[in-house]
This record gives sequence, C-alpha cells and structure tokens, in this order.
Amino acid sequence: MGSLGPFELVLIFLAILLIFGAKRIPEIARGLGKGIKEFKSATREISNEFNVDDSSNRIDPPRQAPHTTPRQGAASDPESTTPSESTPNR
Repeated sequence: MGSLGPFELVLIFLAILLIFGAKRIPEIARGLGKGIKEFKSATREISNEFNVDDSSNRIDPPRQAPHTTPRQGAASDPESTTPSESTPNR
C-alpha cells in the first residue's frame, strides 16, 4: 500500500484514454477544475462566516473610567464659580 509509481500512473492514464477517448478528456478536466474551484470558494465562504461570527461574539472586558482626583483649591460649591469658569469658550 505504497504510493503510485510512474508505471502505475501511465497505466491509469492509458485506461482513462481508452474508456473516455481523446476528445472527452479535456471536457472532463475542465469540469473537474470548475468543481474544485467551486469547492474552494464555498470552503472560503464558510470559513469567513465563522471568522465573522467569532469576532462578533467576543466579549470585551468592561472599560473603567480613569481615576480623577479633585484639584486643590477648586471650589466644590457650583455657585462659587465665576461664569467664565462654568461656561466653555466658543
């Protein structure tokens, strides 16, 4: 049960040539090529669908707000701020 040698491959090719004829072999090869191409594209589509599903189902860890500390000397009472400090410049 080893690999096929050159003699076996020639024998198989001659048998195919006798069975199908010289005119039909290119048609068979074309059909086989189209089938392989369709199989590869279907495999690629399925692979892409799984990749899209995996990335959309991923759960990212929750983001935390950055830790801020109040500035020293800042007024904690909103009424004590001046209008220029409470409204942004436009």
